[in-house]
Amino acid sequence: MSAPVPQVVFACRANGGRSVASRLLTEYYARGRVVAISAGTEPGDHVHPEVAAVLTDLGLDTSRESPKLLTTEMIATSDLAVTQGCGENCPYVPGARYRDWPLDDPKGRDRDEVRRIVADIDGRVRDLLVELVPDLELPPSLLEG
Repeated sequence: MSAPVPQVVFACRANGGRSVASRLLTEYYARGRVVAISAGTEPGDHVHPEVAAVLTDLGLDTSRESPKLLTTEMIATSDLAVTQGCGENCPYVPGARYRDWPLDDPKGRDRDEVRRIVADIDGRVRDLLVELVPDLELPPSLLEG
């Protein structure tokens, strides 16, 4: 019998940078062992181009990403909600597990700063996956080399 697949929702304000990077990195490393969704409390119109450029450099496709509104249902149906700068605007769901990742907002930053923020997210995602799926064999970090 296989173990249930955990679901994580990554939530930030615009759903155009941090949460998108978190979701795509989670999907890449988890290889189907974790479901990752991302959403924002005030979703914008598109993924921030500077974030899309860095993620594309790493081999991650952002072309199908579009900002979505964070709902209480997303949080209630997830095993964990990771907040990333949405503060008090993130819906509270009694009984839900929350974790806050204090991350800089990459919007409008230069490529080196965005890459630094994505590297921070990469390390946090990898640590989270080891916690959620202890037997997962992680591939090398996309930021190595």
